[in-house]
Amino acid sequence: MDSESKRDWKEGSGLDYFRDPHYPYSDTISIQDFFRAKYTLQVELVKLQNWIVERGLKVLCIFEGRDTAGKGSTIQCFTEHLNPRGARVVALDKPSTRERGQWYFQRYVKHLPAAGEIVFFDRSWYNRAGVEKVMGFCSQEEYWQFVKHVPLFENMLAETGTQIFKFYLSISKEEQALRLHERVVNPLKSWKFSLVDQEAQGRWDAYTDAKEETFRRTDTANAPWTIIKADDRLRARLEAIRSVLTRIDYPDKCVDEIGEVDSDLVAVANHIYRPLP
Repeated sequence: MDSESKRDWKEGSGLDYFRDPHYPYSDTISIQDFFRAKYTLQVELVKLQNWIVERGLKVLCIFEGRDTAGKGSTIQCFTEHLNPRGARVVALDKPSTRERGQWYFQRYVKHLPAAGEIVFFDRSWYNRAGVEKVMGFCSQEEYWQFVKHVPLFENMLAETGTQIFKFYLSISKEEQALRLHERVVNPLKSWKFSLVDQEAQGRWDAYTDAKEETFRRTDTANAPWTIIKADDRLRARLEAIRSVLTRIDYPDKCVDEIGEVDSDLVAVANHIYRPLP
């Protein structure tokens, strides 16, 4: 990528840069460059899926982020050319009365990948650590139980053969405001706008605190968090795919075609948010 298109950020450079809202590129990626890179990466995704099916592997990709961060569209970029018999998207509605009386993780368990599957969660059990905590939809006791139990739950999944990718798509407050406005004025996106969306800007700092505490308490060796700066939606989609492809070996993998993950856009959470003792 052209280094001249990057902003000169002196304050908060390096890994600390991921703790502030600035974006390293002053321009968006061109449509031509995006489609060219997307095609190459999607070809590699098809190879990867064939390997997953052949070996009976289980892969779980969790996408989290503030409202309008681009979770759904990033998942769509993953699944566009995958075989739907082995790739599923899970986007659960709010829990029913019956589900609220169950073990918290219970409604998610039935959607986990079986052998030979990739499953994409558009939001996940981390609702409890984000929107539920910030909006008061769960009690403090329920929250603390969650952050205590989730590393144990994810370790059990990993130790029984599920490879877990956890992505947090990070956007600036200004970018979120633009995207929320788009949801209001665009009739094709109006269904996305909700009461929670209305509170997103006013509770920005609370969501920031919740996000950082989640990283510190739930980032583990078996299920690490990957942060992707996503003010440029197209670049974020490409970097998410690269992050998966670079972490799994499969036959006929074209490393040079995949390229390197952009370290100005992608970081491992525990390099920035040290785990709590």
